[in-house]
Amino acid sequence: MPLTPLHNVTPTIESLPMQHRTGKAVFLKMECYQPAASFKIRGIGRLCQEYVEQGVSHLISSSGGNAGYAVAFAGRRLGINVTVIVPDTTPGEVQRRIEAEGAAVVVHGSVWDEAHAYALDLCNEVHGAYIPPFDHPTLWKGHATIVDELVRQCPKPDTVVLAVGGGGLLCGIVEGLSNHGWDTVSVVAVETEGAASFAGAVTAGQLVTLQGIDSVATSLGAKRVAARALELSKRHTIIPLTVSDRAAVSACRQFADDHRTLVEPACGAALAAVYEKSDTLAWADSIVVIVCGGIGVSIGKLAEWEHRLRPTPV
Repeated sequence: MPLTPLHNVTPTIESLPMQHRTGKAVFLKMECYQPAASFKIRGIGRLCQEYVEQGVSHLISSSGGNAGYAVAFAGRRLGINVTVIVPDTTPGEVQRRIEAEGAAVVVHGSVWDEAHAYALDLCNEVHGAYIPPFDHPTLWKGHATIVDELVRQCPKPDTVVLAVGGGGLLCGIVEGLSNHGWDTVSVVAVETEGAASFAGAVTAGQLVTLQGIDSVATSLGAKRVAARALELSKRHTIIPLTVSDRAAVSACRQFADDHRTLVEPACGAALAAVYEKSDTLAWADSIVVIVCGGIGVSIGKLAEWEHRLRPTPV
């Protein structure tokens, strides 16, 4: 008997404000409405269920926030212990939200990669199963269900716009497009300028490791993108795009005004491609934006980011 998914079917809505701004048909896949606040629960929920079915009693995650929250949510629903390793850049409010789901939170390292290495060591100590935030075929299969829903909810678009951190969402969307014969639908993969490991890999033709992450979009903070993401860029039309932190945060504010919904700067990066009318999208008449969501945002945080990124008077 198939397991009941831990994620919800999310709506795809037309964005009239974005359509009026761009002159294009813009559809929003509202993954911010997931019970774990982001698309992450699709793949992570599936992987957690598989491990529980195998008899695993402890799940370990490394995450800047959203993946860890999804594992904590899944663990609570499945009745299993969860430990989430976060880097010290993860805000205290995000840590508390993960803990509220019943998970233990351990702070280690200054970037996700260091938290990841510690999580792997911890798995050996407690004999737990590791749930990666983005680099696993089961995660991609789970995220591909977004496209399963899109084909029922909106016309075939010219392109899909999404944010890239480690590349899990990108891998899942491309897999889903292929599953439904939408291979001609391109993907615009958006990162902020201080966290552009995918764009760097595509430019170099090989995986690159960033020296550090310098962006308020901490959910995009993987110094090295999944190898699968780079591999897919050689088989599918995937167009890297970078935007500034200021553009990403501005898009979060505009989106809140337009659609009464708060999202993280990581999600704002994808929205900024549309709000800023990027030349990358000039050719497309119809666009789907994956509104990936995120727990690391509040009205106060949005105001703080806007103040920090305000242009310095000359």
